[in-house]
Amino acid sequence: MPTPDDKQESLRDRAEAITRGKDAVLSMQGEALTIDALRKTLHELQVHQIELEMQNDELRRTQEALDAERARYFDLYDLAPVGYCTLNDAGLIVQSNLKASQLLGQPRAALANKPISRFIAKTSQDAWYLLRRQLLETQESKQADLQLVNSAGASFWARIAAAVETGADADPGAPAGAPGTARLRVIINDISERKQAEEALYESEERYRSLFNSMDEGYCVIEMIFDERNKPSDFRYLEVNPSFTKQSGLDNVVGRRVSELVPALEELWLQVYGKVALDGQPARFTNEVKSLDSWFDIFAFRVGGPQAHRIAIMFTNVTDRVRAETDRQFLDKVLLDKNAELKTAIEMAQTANLAKSDFLSSMSHELRTPLTAILGFAQLIEAGAPAPTATQKRSLEQILKAGWYLLELINEILDLAVIESGKLSLSMRGVSVASLLLECEAMVEGQARARGVSMHFDKIDAAYFVNADRVRLKQALINVLSNAIKYNKLGGTVRIACHAISPQRMRISVQDSGDGLSADKVNQLFQPFNRLGQETQAEPGTGIGLVLTKNLVELMGGAMGVKSTVGKGSVFWIELNQFDPAELQTGANANANANANANANANGDSDTEGDPAASRLHTLLYVEDNPANLLLVQELIARRPEIRLLSARDGITGVGMARAAKPDVILMDTHLPGISGLDALRILLHDPQTTHIPVVALSASAMPRDIESGMAAGYFKYLTKPIRFDELMDTLDLAFQHVRKAP
Repeated sequence: MPTPDDKQESLRDRAEAITRGKDAVLSMQGEALTIDALRKTLHELQVHQIELEMQNDELRRTQEALDAERARYFDLYDLAPVGYCTLNDAGLIVQSNLKASQLLGQPRAALANKPISRFIAKTSQDAWYLLRRQLLETQESKQADLQLVNSAGASFWARIAAAVETGADADPGAPAGAPGTARLRVIINDISERKQAEEALYESEERYRSLFNSMDEGYCVIEMIFDERNKPSDFRYLEVNPSFTKQSGLDNVVGRRVSELVPALEELWLQVYGKVALDGQPARFTNEVKSLDSWFDIFAFRVGGPQAHRIAIMFTNVTDRVRAETDRQFLDKVLLDKNAELKTAIEMAQTANLAKSDFLSSMSHELRTPLTAILGFAQLIEAGAPAPTATQKRSLEQILKAGWYLLELINEILDLAVIESGKLSLSMRGVSVASLLLECEAMVEGQARARGVSMHFDKIDAAYFVNADRVRLKQALINVLSNAIKYNKLGGTVRIACHAISPQRMRISVQDSGDGLSADKVNQLFQPFNRLGQETQAEPGTGIGLVLTKNLVELMGGAMGVKSTVGKGSVFWIELNQFDPAELQTGANANANANANANANANGDSDTEGDPAASRLHTLLYVEDNPANLLLVQELIARRPEIRLLSARDGITGVGMARAAKPDVILMDTHLPGISGLDALRILLHDPQTTHIPVVALSASAMPRDIESGMAAGYFKYLTKPIRFDELMDTLDLAFQHVRKAP
């Protein structure tokens, strides 16, 4: 197709030819032109004139089309939804469109000759430098996401696409390939919203991933596999979290089918999961995987559409909880049976001793009624608003401490018949007199302060120890101190002293400044229910406190008495056997030395000599609800560094700790809160996890029938209280040796 330039050239050639023809005509001077020749020449001129007019029309239409195309180009350039800039080789803006002006925040005229780098944030300067250098080196189009800053200081993210133009394309006046004439054509596309969306998506994914990785529950995504009848036949693990293995016991499962990992999986699991995948309804249930010997709490829900056949599963291994519930059901039955037995025994006791039971029931009611009010209102004040002051809080703590202790004593008073018969079990040990009196002072100081009675505790030698049951001795002293305060005069005094009356005996004295007692009343003092004429006074009482105290002291191998002078007051004293704390240390050292010598002399004993297991750390679990007994065993075991001691305060907790810690030997009391030691023993023997652990009984039930029934139930050994240290340690050593020999 001929271009306008080609047409111009053809027109010029023709015009020159016509001109030459005119010159030839003019040169024929003198020659006569014929009419035909003139007519022909005139015709040619007319044709040429028409051709020129047509050519001019064609050139005009071409120019109009070119102008229209150029206008459309500038409209597209100026009104484009993205920014366009042309940069020279120095990075200065040569040309820009309206969108670029809008994005950069300055008119186009103001942008001219400004460096583009002025609008690039500091954090993106290096990226822009690298992009520009690569453009100039490779001459290939490049793009990058940069953070820009407009003239108002507002930043935004933009995707920068750039290309290089060199030579005549970059500068029409320069020769092709001339150095220093490269220009950059830059497109600026605002992607701030997309960046924000990407960042929000990234943060959401990070939160999901953090939750996915940190949650204690197992989590997995599976793909259900259906057979030709659209029945669920298998599933494949697509994704699992770190807790998956801990909760399920399965490892390396991603990409594998459950039929490979758990071949005997129950059909119920496939049915439930298949239903979730098809109808999209979540499912929560608890069920057992028998081949894994585990129970799981499951929550399953569909992810994606029904054609994806994918579901997500959150699960927790609840095997311990289910087994504990099973054990609890067993324990409930045991307790029900025990309650039935207890009810029968109570009925028999009520029939045999109705009068005493009525009295004890009445006493329990009379003592519990005011105590309930004391404890209830004290707790209300402690938890009320405004909060008690520091001084009030300390007072409340003493009230609550004394109240709860008194409640314990009331429960023990109900066993008065047992105390009078001499069948009360005591935990005899060395008791620090100074420490015990300090506790008693804290218990009664509020009562004394309320009555204006001054308490004076003489300095007690720290080496003074007595052989007693700490709880029972504290009960006796509190009773004596309370009486000294209660029957004192207003503003009176109470003095407490302690001294040795012989190398074997210690006397604790409580002197009051009350009215004193006559010889006749002193003789009646320890008679049950005799209040010596105080029944009509305001002071409450039952008349059995001193009787109970005297019985307790005598059961501990001591004695109790009183010396009183009318008008001057009384002195109540308690005598107990002294206890040398060094005996415990000596006995423990002697036992340790004996064990060491026995091991050293056993040269031919192949069971222990050279056996590294004989010197390893052993774990002993002691199940005991009596704090005094527990402390005693703790002190004893502390002298055997190769034994690590764990403790539990009731039978249910003891069974749980045995399953969790797998101790080498268990030392257990037979009378425990919740369930008895015998019931706990039966549970341990029926559990495969604990059936191999030797259980040694340590009980105050010392009747021959108790020992026989305990050994028949499955105890390794049956020891009785009070504790004999040598016997206990020898038995533990025997039990540890039995564990080492076990296959």
